[in-house]
Amino acid sequence: MKPVADAAAARSIPTATGWEAGAQSAHGPSDFVTLAKPRLNLLVLFTTAAGLYLASPNGVELSVLVHTLVGTALIAGGAAALNQVWERDTDALMRRTRTRPVASGRLRPLHGNAFGLALSAAGLIELSLGVNLISAGVAALTLVSYVLAYTPLKRRTSLATLVGAVPGALPPVIGWVAATGSLTLPALVLFGISFFWQMPHFLAIAWLYRDEYAAAGIPLLSVLEPDGRRTGRQALLYSAALWPVSLLPPLVGLAGPVYLVVATVLGLTLIALSASFARDRSTTAARRLFLFSITYLPLLWGTLVADRLWI
Repeated sequence: MKPVADAAAARSIPTATGWEAGAQSAHGPSDFVTLAKPRLNLLVLFTTAAGLYLASPNGVELSVLVHTLVGTALIAGGAAALNQVWERDTDALMRRTRTRPVASGRLRPLHGNAFGLALSAAGLIELSLGVNLISAGVAALTLVSYVLAYTPLKRRTSLATLVGAVPGALPPVIGWVAATGSLTLPALVLFGISFFWQMPHFLAIAWLYRDEYAAAGIPLLSVLEPDGRRTGRQALLYSAALWPVSLLPPLVGLAGPVYLVVATVLGLTLIALSASFARDRSTTAARRLFLFSITYLPLLWGTLVADRLWI
């Protein structure tokens, strides 16, 4: 991951190069697949499946598992597509996103919107008919908060990061309510873990790509305050807040002592890496924090599920 070395060069990329030229650009099925971000949405499905098995340690019916994962995957793909249509102008100004199908002009916004809406509708129908209405309701909240709240706010305020953490934390809740049909305290604990984890993770990304975000006019904290002090302090603050939240599963009957030990080690490591980033705000420190954050969540969820199944 390398930030743009020259922000002026990034600014020179014309917005019109993308979607306005779409009429002259050919697209193929692979562009629609790319629009749905299948690789990035694997983490969404992982945490959804974790929510399912945490709610049903004795096993999940195959039909419930399939309908839940298919429905969630469709909605996640639809949200990703709609987000890219909305952000096509800013995506065209950033090196890491300017080759996306709509930003580059390979797909028209009309086609991207139709694809995103079709996937989203299919996902909501899948959850409503194949699982239960409450899981469809939580998924609908995820979709609406991501596309209609986070996406437009991203251009207006650095607080959009907090708003975006809400839909990002809802997939395990979808899994929980799909298995139980109710929203209970353990589901809120799972939401809290996912919510607080996203903050140091994204703050590290925001620092690594601050030049690109600045070129695109996205007012992240790392752009508004170039010295990075508040970015570093907030990464440390949210990492510190995540640790006690990550220790709550044993208190609500979701885990035992093995999980508690692993969560403590992972939490203290994340805090240490966040403190290092807050201290010097270097690219190296931010990259270490980012890389550990993408390791942290699968390790924590995997241990939580394994410990739950052994209780």
